[in-house]
Amino acid sequence: MAAAIGFVTHYLLPQLRKQLPWLCFANPILRSAEYNRFEVTVAARLMWFERVYSWLGFLERNVIYPAVFMSGLTTGFPLIVEKFGSRVGALIITVCGLKMMRSGFVHTSWQFVVVSLTVLLFKYDFPKKDYVYCQTAFCSETFPIDYFFASVFLWKFRELVQKTKFVFVYIVPWQIPWGSAFHAFAQPLSIPHSAMMFFQLLVSAAVSSPLSPILGSAIFVTSYVRPIKFWERDYNTKRVDHSNTRLAVQLDRDPGGDDNNLNSIFYEHLTRSLQQTLAGDLVLGRWGRYTTGDCFILASDYLNALVHIIEIGNGLVTFQLRGLEFRGTYCQQREVEAITEGVDDDEGCCCCTPGHAPGMLSINASFTTRWLAWEVTTAKYVVEGYSITDNNAASMLQVFELRKILITYYVQAIIYYAVTSPKLQDWLSMSALEESVYIPQLCDGNFKDLDPTFNSNVDDDYDHHVGGISRTRFVATYYTWIRYCVHRSCPDVDCSRESSLVSLCFALSALGRRALGTASQHQSSVLESFLYGLHALVKGDFRITATKDEWVFADMDLLHKVVSRGVRMALQLHQDHFASPDEYDDSQVLYDAIRHHDETMVICHEGDPAWRHAVLSNRPSLLSLRLV
Repeated sequence: MAAAIGFVTHYLLPQLRKQLPWLCFANPILRSAEYNRFEVTVAARLMWFERVYSWLGFLERNVIYPAVFMSGLTTGFPLIVEKFGSRVGALIITVCGLKMMRSGFVHTSWQFVVVSLTVLLFKYDFPKKDYVYCQTAFCSETFPIDYFFASVFLWKFRELVQKTKFVFVYIVPWQIPWGSAFHAFAQPLSIPHSAMMFFQLLVSAAVSSPLSPILGSAIFVTSYVRPIKFWERDYNTKRVDHSNTRLAVQLDRDPGGDDNNLNSIFYEHLTRSLQQTLAGDLVLGRWGRYTTGDCFILASDYLNALVHIIEIGNGLVTFQLRGLEFRGTYCQQREVEAITEGVDDDEGCCCCTPGHAPGMLSINASFTTRWLAWEVTTAKYVVEGYSITDNNAASMLQVFELRKILITYYVQAIIYYAVTSPKLQDWLSMSALEESVYIPQLCDGNFKDLDPTFNSNVDDDYDHHVGGISRTRFVATYYTWIRYCVHRSCPDVDCSRESSLVSLCFALSALGRRALGTASQHQSSVLESFLYGLHALVKGDFRITATKDEWVFADMDLLHKVVSRGVRMALQLHQDHFASPDEYDDSQVLYDAIRHHDETMVICHEGDPAWRHAVLSNRPSLLSLRLV
């Protein structure tokens, strides 16, 4: 019964659920509910065959194998004590019993093979002749001892078969395109040393040490014995962000700006997701047949990770996760493509193309998939994570017209955050603003700012008659938006054209654009300088160098909660512009969009601790600007 249930649970059901069952069928026979969906937004639905697999596995681990092992120990104990004595017999029973019980929980998927092999090997394959009574007896030393040696033999034999398959797959002639020039050169030279190589295979399987190819060639050398947790180096990326670096370092250069550091947070999030779901998914059979030491590759459009199963317990799994490079080498890119590409379109059979039966693989595809060092367990595995999209900012801001749109959204976002701030009344009545030299001048209807930062190519309120921005032009361009924001958030505030509120919005917009020009080294017309300055503002590096802007130091919330948030929101609004260019011409739509993005999105620099907190808190949407 144990062998029959194990065969159904750990061979038949996993094969039916594989992406290519028995490497003959083109699609899984037992499919998940999400198999035909392009994108999944909820947790995977529990299927009936997953319930069956889980219950059969539970029955094996907790009822069948404990009963089989306890029965074997009970019936074998008197014979072991009689033959080896009480002390040695007690030691043998303890060692064998511990191995049986631990294997029943850790290597459950292989126990039906071990139990079947134990019975067949010692009761039928190796009978011994009793010449005294002229009859055939069993060559058995009781079930516990038989099981101990059968499990060791099977485990080593399985390891030998796997390593032999890997060597064959690695050195076959039609795999040369995967290797290097040295691979093709070393492969013929390794033929005279085949006997030595197979001897190393035996030694490597006996001591459970890995085989290492020399310089990626067809020549293998037995490495040293190591534990299952075999990564000697510490691959944990040392997190570098604004919380553990000095301010001077942040301003002078961008610490941790490399891809490995910035992308590591997504692998950390994936690790935490797997901590919650991996053990359950293994029990439900979503990772196929598994055992200690197995390695799995999770591949998606952007994230690729290697998951190594270290230890398996009763409802407990220890694993390692190593993130593969987002933009790796050609070899890594080709490997991911080979894993994710389909083989069901192949219709070849040797040198002709007769096609294949519906739902089946062709002869060539079936042969090719058997000569691979990996196997696709499932093509649709659902795990909580982020879908990462790269948009090239250089192409989105290449022309002046697109930069002008960004600056317009920048000013509108500044106005929104200024008007909707709960400190608006305090800012309007702040004595420091009235005492400054610059702010009272803004109340003059003929005021103009002739700073060279302002440019007719990017500033919508640029006045060609004065050669800069003017209050009159600013009011004509943005007054409708100011009045709508006031109407939605604080209707009691005076928002006439000559009001202090309009003057404050004008001053903040001029300050924000002047800060962008300073960060761009006053070369905003050059794309690279413009992107550098935009990245500096997103990072929070505002350098107030003009005397006329020092009034903002009266309350730093004007800079942190209005201007800084404005430039970040402008990035998102500029992204939305490409989907619907004229949508934000309506003030109501623009207002609702900014409020919606504020509630649902996190927009900040990747070095900001808020970015890490947002990722680990599963915020639904994030946006940042990365300078590479």
